[in-house]
Amino acid sequence: MTTIKYFIQIILLLLISVATRSATPPYQDDPVYIALRDSMHEAFNNAEAETFAVHIKNLEDYLLEKGDLHAYYTQRCNEIVFMMNSKKIFEAYKAARTLSEELRERKLDKEMYMAHNMLGHIYRYCGNNEAAKEQFRTVIDLMEKAGYRESMPPIYMNIVGVLEDSDPQQALEVLDKAATIAAETSPERAFDIETRRTLIYYNMGQKDKFLEGYNSYKKGESNGLSSVHGRSLEVYYQSYLGNTDEAVRLAREELGEDSYGTIASIYKDAGRWQEAFEAARQEKRSDDSIASIILTNSVEDLRNQLTVYAIERQATRTRTITLAVIIGLLALLVAALIYIGFSHRRHLHEMTRAYEHALESDKMKTVFIQNISHEMRTPLNIIAGFAQVFADPDTEVGPEERQDMSNMILRNTRQITNQVDEMLELALNESTGDVECEDGVDIADLLSNVMQENESFVKPGVELVFDNRLPEKFTMTTNRDMLRRMVYTLLDNAIKNTEEGSINVKVAVNESMLTLTIQDTGCGIPADQADKIFERFVKLDSFKEGLGLGLPLCRMLASRLRGFLLYDKNYEGPGARFVLSLPL
Repeated sequence: MTTIKYFIQIILLLLISVATRSATPPYQDDPVYIALRDSMHEAFNNAEAETFAVHIKNLEDYLLEKGDLHAYYTQRCNEIVFMMNSKKIFEAYKAARTLSEELRERKLDKEMYMAHNMLGHIYRYCGNNEAAKEQFRTVIDLMEKAGYRESMPPIYMNIVGVLEDSDPQQALEVLDKAATIAAETSPERAFDIETRRTLIYYNMGQKDKFLEGYNSYKKGESNGLSSVHGRSLEVYYQSYLGNTDEAVRLAREELGEDSYGTIASIYKDAGRWQEAFEAARQEKRSDDSIASIILTNSVEDLRNQLTVYAIERQATRTRTITLAVIIGLLALLVAALIYIGFSHRRHLHEMTRAYEHALESDKMKTVFIQNISHEMRTPLNIIAGFAQVFADPDTEVGPEERQDMSNMILRNTRQITNQVDEMLELALNESTGDVECEDGVDIADLLSNVMQENESFVKPGVELVFDNRLPEKFTMTTNRDMLRRMVYTLLDNAIKNTEEGSINVKVAVNESMLTLTIQDTGCGIPADQADKIFERFVKLDSFKEGLGLGLPLCRMLASRLRGFLLYDKNYEGPGARFVLSLPL
C-alpha cells in the first residue's frame, strides 16, 4: 500500500496537469486570485483543516463569480483530495458521488471525468482494483470526447499502478498506449513513462531490459531530464549489481516511508529471507496503522450520520467495538506466526514457508477488513439515503413507493443486525462455559415462528414448506436461543441462494436424536468446495451478502449442544441439504 502523502501528490500532479493545459484565464494575474490561490495551497500543504475549508471556499466563490466552472470543479476535487489526505475516505467517497451527481445535473459532460477520476483513486486506495480500473477507463473515454487527450497519459499510468502487481504484462501494454499519446501531445511525459517501464522490467525479473532502461535513464538525466521514478531506479540498480546493503541504505534514505516493500523485495532477491521477512512485517505494520486510522474515521462518520437520523446509535458503537476485537485477534494471530517464524530461523526452508504463510494470513485479514467494510457500508448507505427521502418535506412519495422504501430499510437493517449478531455470537461462544438449557422447548412452535419471520424475504416463485413429523406438542430440553440462531441462519442461507423451486424444512425424532433437515433447490455447493464452507470468512460467491461466519457459527453452536451439523454430500440436488442432529 502506498503511503497517503505520496498517493495524494500523484493526484495533485494530475489535477494541475489538466488545469494548466486549459486556456489561460483572463484573471490569471489578478492579485486577488493569486492571494486566494496561494492561501489555499499553503493551508493544504500544512494540513490545516479549518483554514483550508475557509480558503478553498473563498477561492471557489471567486471562480464561480468569474464563471470558470472548469477551475471551480478542479478546486472541488482538491477538497476531496484533502479529505483523502486526512484519511477521511468515506467522506471523500460521499463528496465524489455528490460531485458526480452535480456535474450530471448541470450537464457538464466535459468535466465529468473529474468525478470518475476521484472515485477511481478512492476505490484503488480501498483495494477495490476492479472498480478502480473501470473508473479510470471511464476517465480516459471522457477525456477523449472532451478533447483532453494530452492529459490521458497520467490516467493510463494510474491503470498501470493497479495492474503492475497482478498483471505486469498488461501493465506494459497500457504503458505503450500512454507512450503513444505522450509522443503525439506531450513529449515531456515520455521520459517518465519509460522509467516506469524499466521498474516493471525489474519486478518481472527481466534484468537485461532493466539494465537497458537504466542506461537510457542515465543518458536522459545527463541531458537535463528527470523522473519521479528516478530514486527507485537507483535503488534497484544497486540491487541488480549485488550491492544489497547499499541498495537497502539508499531505499531508506530516498524512499522513506515507502521503502519497506522495496527493501523486502531486495532482500528476497538476495536470498536473505530473515531480513526480507522483517521488512515485510514492518510494511504490513505500517499499512495496518494507516488502514486502522481510515477505518476509524469512516466508522466515526457513519456514527455521525446515524446520530443525525437517530438510527441504531448504540448498535453502531457495538459494531465498532466488535470489529476492533476481531482485528485485535487477527493481530495476535499474525504475532503468533511471526514468533513461529523466528523460532525456526536456522532452517532456511522452514523460514521461507513461515514467511509465505504470514503474507497469506495478512492477505486474508485485508480481504476480511475490505469485506466487512463493504457489507456494513452498503446497507448503511441505503438506510441513510431513504432516511433523507423520508425527511425531505418536498419529496413526493406514493404509498407503494413508501412501502417499498420501508421494506428496503427493514431488509438492510436485518442484514446489518444478522452480521453483527453472527460476529458477537461467534466471539461469545468461543468460551467453554456450560450451556444453559430450558425445560420443555416446543420445537414445532419455534420452527414455525422462525419460518414466519423469514417468509417475507423468500423470493417470488419459491415455496417455503414445513414438513413436521414430530409427535403432537413435542418438547425437549435444550437452549432455545442457540437452536433458534442455528435454524435462523440455515434458513436465511437457503433463502439467499434459492431463486426458484422450494425450501423444505423437515423435522423428525427417534429414541435418542432430534433431526432437522433444511433442503433447497438453489445454486448448490460444488463438490470440491464442500469441505471449506464451515471455515470462517469463506464465501463461495463474493457477490452474496454476508461475512462467511454463519455456517461456522452453526457448527460451533451444535457442538456446544453436544450435537453436530453436516452438509449432505450424497444429496443429488438440485440445491443443497444441511442436517442438524441434537441429542434428546
